[in-house]
This record gives sequence, C-alpha cells and structure tokens, in this order.
Amino acid sequence: MRVPRSLLPRALRRATAGATVALVVAALLTPAAPAAADIITVGSGSYTTTRPAGSRGPSTESGTPAVPQVTADFDQPIVTNDWWSSLIFPRYDDARFGQNLFAHPLSYRASAGGLGIGHTPEPVIIPDGTKYEYPHTTDLTLGVAGLNASGAKVAGYGDWTVTADLSDSTRRLRTTIGQGLPFAYAEVSGGPIEVEFAAPPQVFAEQGGKLGVTVGDSHYAIFAPSSSSWTRSGTTFTADGSYASVALLPSPADFDLYAGYAYSFVTGSTLEYDHDPGAAELRTTYRVTTQAKEGDRTGTLMAMYPHQTRAATTPSTGLTYPSPRGTMTVVEGGSFSTTLTTHGILPNLPTVASADQARLRTLIDQELGAADPWKGATDTYWTGKALGRLSQLVTIADSIGYVDGRDRLLGLIRTRMEDWLTAGGDGDRAQFHYDGQWDTLTGYPASFGSDDQINDHDFHYGYFITAAATIARYDRAWISDDRWGAMVKTVLRDVANPDRDDPMFPWMRSFSPYAGHGWASGHAGFAAGNNQESSSEGLHFASATALLGSLLGDEEIRDLGVFMYTTQASAMGTYWQNQGGETFPENFGYDVVGMVWGDGGHYAIWWAGGAEELYGINYLPITAASLYLGHDPEHAAAMHLSLRERLGGEPQVWRDIHWAHLALSDGPAALARFEAQWQTYEPEAGESKAHTYQWVSTLAELGRVDTSVTADTPHYAVFEKEGRRTHVAFNAGTAPLTVTFSDGATLTVEPGRVATG
Repeated sequence: MRVPRSLLPRALRRATAGATVALVVAALLTPAAPAAADIITVGSGSYTTTRPAGSRGPSTESGTPAVPQVTADFDQPIVTNDWWSSLIFPRYDDARFGQNLFAHPLSYRASAGGLGIGHTPEPVIIPDGTKYEYPHTTDLTLGVAGLNASGAKVAGYGDWTVTADLSDSTRRLRTTIGQGLPFAYAEVSGGPIEVEFAAPPQVFAEQGGKLGVTVGDSHYAIFAPSSSSWTRSGTTFTADGSYASVALLPSPADFDLYAGYAYSFVTGSTLEYDHDPGAAELRTTYRVTTQAKEGDRTGTLMAMYPHQTRAATTPSTGLTYPSPRGTMTVVEGGSFSTTLTTHGILPNLPTVASADQARLRTLIDQELGAADPWKGATDTYWTGKALGRLSQLVTIADSIGYVDGRDRLLGLIRTRMEDWLTAGGDGDRAQFHYDGQWDTLTGYPASFGSDDQINDHDFHYGYFITAAATIARYDRAWISDDRWGAMVKTVLRDVANPDRDDPMFPWMRSFSPYAGHGWASGHAGFAAGNNQESSSEGLHFASATALLGSLLGDEEIRDLGVFMYTTQASAMGTYWQNQGGETFPENFGYDVVGMVWGDGGHYAIWWAGGAEELYGINYLPITAASLYLGHDPEHAAAMHLSLRERLGGEPQVWRDIHWAHLALSDGPAALARFEAQWQTYEPEAGESKAHTYQWVSTLAELGRVDTSVTADTPHYAVFEKEGRRTHVAFNAGTAPLTVTFSDGATLTVEPGRVATG
C-alpha cells in the first residue's frame, strides 16, 4: 500500500536536495436552505462546512492549522499542488520562506534578504544511484538593500507564474517568476536594488543599468532602469530604481537579445486550448501578458519543455537550456502554440467473441458474492479504487448480456456514491467537507495526506468521477443537476475547475498546464520541489472527466478532460520512462523513474515496494483510457522487458497490471500468462480477474493500438493485427451516432454503447 507522506521520516521529507528522494452549480448552491447550519445542499447531494469531529484540515507538521501565506491585497482562490506551493502552504514549522522552487530553467529560494536565483547546468547522481537531480544552488540573491523579510507571501499567480512578496516594515520586493521563463521580474521599494553574488562574478558586459556576469558555469544579465548604474562593493551590486529583471543567458553572446526584452515585464500567464473533435486535434496556446517598464517592447522569451517542443507550431530561436526534463528550447514573443492529435478515450474495451463468456460471468459473480465487495475500504482512496473496480465490471456484464449482474453492480456503486455525496445523517462518516479558507473539498475519511496536506485529490476523486460516468451511461436522470450531477461536478471542480471566475475553487488545481502533468503534494515543502508519482492516476482522472463531460453534454468539461489527458499522455513517457532517450542523464542507471521531482527523477516510490510496484504505479488503474501506454507498442514492449530484466524473471506482484501492460505490445503472450495462472494469482486491489481476462483476451484478438487512424469523435480507438484493422467507438449521446475514421471506415453507434467494426 502507499505510505502517507506525513508518515515518512523527517530526514527524508526535509532532506537536502542531494538526498531528497464554472461556477457550474451556483444556482443550485445559493438558494437551497441547508438542513443544518453546516450542511450545504447541492441537488440531491450535500457537503458540510464543519469538519468531522477528530479530523484534520490543512495543517503544519506539528498539527496546528495552516494559514495561507498571502498578502493583504491577494484576491484569488487559494492554489495548492503546484510547483510553487511551498510559498503559500507552510507545512513545516520552519517554512517561513517556503522551499526550493524549480521553475525551469531557473530555480529559486526565498530568504530574509531576497530571492535566491540559480541554475544547475549539469545533473548530479545521488550516492545510491537511484536519483538524478539538478539541485538548487543560489548564484545570486535579488533584493532591496537592508531587506529583512519575516517570511514569503504570495501576492498573486497566473496559470504557471507566481508573484512572491518579501517585505519588512519599510522595504518590499515583489518578484514574478514562472515555469519556462528565463527572466525574473522584480518590483522594488524602500531602498536601492541589491544583487548579492554567491561568489565573485566575472563581468562581461556593463551598459548603464545593464550588467552581464558569469557565476560559476552560468551566465546572467541583470537589468536595473537604463538610466541608473551599478555600484560594486565586493560581491554586492546596487543600483537605484523601482524595478529590475534578471535573465539566465544561454551564453554571453545572447546578452543583446535578452536586453531587448529586459523591460517587458511578464505580469501573468494564461493557457488557452481548443479541442476540435472533427479533426482529432488539440490546439494549445501558452500566452503571457507583459507590461513595458521602458520603451514599447511587448512579449518575452520562453523556454519550452520537450513535450511542448515536439508539438510546437511556433518556430524556435535555436537557443536551448539544460533542465531536469531534458533540453528546453527558446521561443520569442508573447505566446507559443502546440498541436497534438487526440487519439480517443474509450470507457471500456469491447468483449470479443473468443472470450469465454461463462467464465466472465462466474468471475463477476465472485465479486458480487464476496462477503465485502468493498474489501474493507472506508477512505476516499481505497473506496475510490473499489468504485473503479466495480465500474469496470458493469460494462463487461453488459457486454455479455448479464443484465442482472450489471444492475446489481450498478446498485452497489450507486448506493455507495450517494452515501459519499451526502453529508450528515446518524453515524455518517463518508462525506465531503468544504474548507473556505483553503478553497478545497476534502472527502472524509481521508488518507495519504489528502486532508492535512491536500495531497492526491486527483488520484482519489478520479475513481468517483469514473463511477458517476458509469452510472450516467445507464441512468441519465441520476446525473442531472437537480439530482446527483451537481454534487459530482462539485467534487470535480475541486480538482479541475474549468471556470476561472468561480470563487469557490481555483482553476485547475491538480494539473500544472506548463509542466504537462499534475503535482501530488499540496504543499510542495521539499528541497527537491514538488513531486508526481502515479502519473497514470492523474491520466485516469482526466479520462474520467472527458467521459463525464460527454455524457453530460457539457463540452467545457469534456474538453477540459481531453486537454489534460492528451497533454499528459504526451509527457508521461518522456519524463517517467525516458522515451526517446533524451531526458535521463547518460550515467543514470535506470530507464524508468517512479517519481518525477521538480529537480529531477527518482527510481523510488512512497512505500517499501519492489520493481513491480514502481513500474506499475505509473500504469494503474488499467481502464480503456490506459491505451495511451500502447500508443508506441515497441516502447511498451521495451518497458516490460526492462522490468523482467530487473527482476530476473516474470513479475510476481501486481501480475495482472503487468499482463495488461504487456498486452499492449503482445496480446497473445499476455493472455497465455493469464490462462496459466488465473486461478491462483491475487488481483491488485483495484483490479478483478474478470476485467483482466476481458482486457488481455480483447487485445490478443484485436492486436495493438493503431494511432495512424483517427476519428471525428473524442471516444474511439483503432487496433491492428496482421494487417487487419478493428475500429471501436463510443456514443455518449442520446441519439444514434455515425463515426467516420480517417481511413474511410464508418461505424454507427447506438446511445451509450461501444461498437466495433
């Protein structure tokens, strides 16, 4: 099982970097009279504004309630689970200034005297060889002369930028920094601008307020107002002015290019995406707003991550930076755009005629006849996994005509979901609580720090969204806003709110749009930055969101899910599995990591598991949306071989997860392994023998995923075996749908059904 971060040894959590591993239902919320002072009714559901007795909310390490660290003029919903969250969430009692912030290509560390800025161009392998990292080292500190700030606070944020405030009673430094920005932009008051270098710098350019220096192996340009000049005293430089910017240069020869953008200050960042189902495309624009401090220059320079570079439609300057994610490429202007193919999201695979339907029915009956179909689950994570397991069985039962089994499974899911989606009642422990101070919805009983650290909400709640979508396929009335739909969307909005004007939740809490994936820790209070372990559970939430949106007929929710799913699918293989071979350092001895950190990657997981679990935590849960793991079948085969070589044999733990993954490259081999062991192995907690058998038998017959063919619906897949293609599509609507594939094939799909042809 997974180990809560709060239970990890303090030495691991607080180690040095070298050792660290919209308002969709407003009309429903406002007029409803609460049943009690702390119960808010939302359709047929409800949540509480009073935390259950004995439970915890966002807290410091010592257990005292944590208070968001924001300035008096801060007026946005509280964001957690981001690369900069240690600035806003004081998890540790000594965390007045947050932790290291890895924005890439720059890294930062706030202190009483200002904002430390650094860049590590070469990776370090920790002594046991399991982690590569680009640790933060402060090359220079940007501040105000005499500044003695009591702590760091957040003054505002954009979609991937943040403005940090460091102030004392007379001086103030506000600095805007962001992912992909080679610049840091500072507003200064109460004294002259001060830059203190960690070592004597080599000055290679000095033009009034413009200064070019080399510190160690890194080159910087520091810009005060052009009318000012720098005064040097030892390793400290000062200049008069109310603003300054610092840029990391690819080389000293690039000084003039960066000087041209020195006074075009980035003030915000905004993601824009457009999903075109007819063309099977996702077009995304990453845009910054700028303000000219001098002159009339607009735009800036931005560094794209590798997953963005591959999909970019904006030309590069040819300049690059090394980073923990591989080489970042620089673009010029106020925005850049990418285009990705949307390869489809299915709710379930079809059941093939060659599958033993009698066996499937027997295996479903074993689940239904279990003394406890929930396997003792009480908290949001383990309840969620049980909801996911049973939801997968619903569609299998339906596909073999086992209507009674399907309906009994739906009854189990519906009853448990309605219990969780309703707060209050005698002895009711399953409920959601809204914390208005932290703008978050927490399910209680909680687990893995989902309460006191706001960890993993997308991992947990993705299963609830899957269960809601499964019910909705067979009972559209259940998901209506006046029944359970409004409360389901409230749960969804906590994780991925599509409405920027919603005061109840931040926009897209659990997905970092520039990074291309989510961050698990709510507070990010680690020397290595934030981390993401189970990328696959993040993708599961995204796929469930897309399916739910389609079933609701809500394109905003559907397209949000498609954006998160398609973007993260483009990033996962690169950053967790070194797909393409250009992310991990050459001297790193692993071809997969269990966790991506702000400063690098770690061959480790959050509990004492073996290689099967380390590989598998980035595969599960296996659903039809897991087909992205097979978009490159040869890479999938290489990953399975890598695991076997590391084990010296076949997987013995989570065998079903690895058979399912193997089936993406070799279905017959996966089916043979299942057939040889199906009566004796123990399923992974979120899996069932019925689902694994259906999965491997389907892929053994249909073959590998064929991404060369697309369709004009968000919900499709194409398979190829020995030159024969099989087209699959799902109709989330309420009328028959004709789906056209790019190879000319068509399918007519009935409402709520999956069709093949």
